[in-house]
Amino acid sequence: MVTAMRWLSCGEQSVPEGTDWLSERERGYFESIRFTKRRTEFLLRRHTGKRSVCAALGLPLDVDRLARIEILNRLTGAPYVQIDGERAALDISLSDRAGWAVALIGSEGSMAAGTLGIDLEIVEPRSEGFVSDFLTPAEQTYVAGRGRGEGWDEAANLIWSAKEAALKVMRVGLRADTRTVEVTVGEDSDGDGWRRLSVRHVDGQVFPGWWRRDAAFLLTIAALTDTPPPAVLPGGDDLTTATPVHSWLDHPV
Repeated sequence: MVTAMRWLSCGEQSVPEGTDWLSERERGYFESIRFTKRRTEFLLRRHTGKRSVCAALGLPLDVDRLARIEILNRLTGAPYVQIDGERAALDISLSDRAGWAVALIGSEGSMAAGTLGIDLEIVEPRSEGFVSDFLTPAEQTYVAGRGRGEGWDEAANLIWSAKEAALKVMRVGLRADTRTVEVTVGEDSDGDGWRRLSVRHVDGQVFPGWWRRDAAFLLTIAALTDTPPPAVLPGGDDLTTATPVHSWLDHPV
């Protein structure tokens, strides 16, 4: 039985060949996708989600089992799990970036109705224009305080990722002005790599959360209420040694 939230990461290199591991419904949707980037991301997210379900429930990881697990989407876009055509008593949240994906999985109700959002980003160059256009004055000061180069890029991408996670909780995404939420970053570690953060909306609502850095990747979590950081699930790929991948660029269509 799944109780506390846990997380699992997978790289593009682990996605099985072919589509036999998809359900008939998933396969039909996949075949309708035209662009390689979207097709690749669809497969990566589905494989990561199914793999996390198997790890959380102690199920065998084989083609037949994976095909019986479906990662479907509500009208809001939020994913949910079905096993053998029946709704599973699980909540799941997914995010992918640069050939890697993360699944956050917990008991039913732990992530339902937008109570929690996750976001995966990479540490990539961000310009002064990006920082001034999308970050609040306080956030700009935080980024500037990290100096230039790697420190600047980590800080700017971390703030951006935390904003995305919080806006997912609010169910508005990047349709909203990113300056309507302001991120405060904590530095103290919980001992497993997670550090505190909080995101405050202009209306005063606060979304507590967590962040971590593994190799070139940043993973952020924002929630409606304070929640302990998730433990890693066994059976995934090691994000601490991950390298960003953009394989779709070889064949965009």
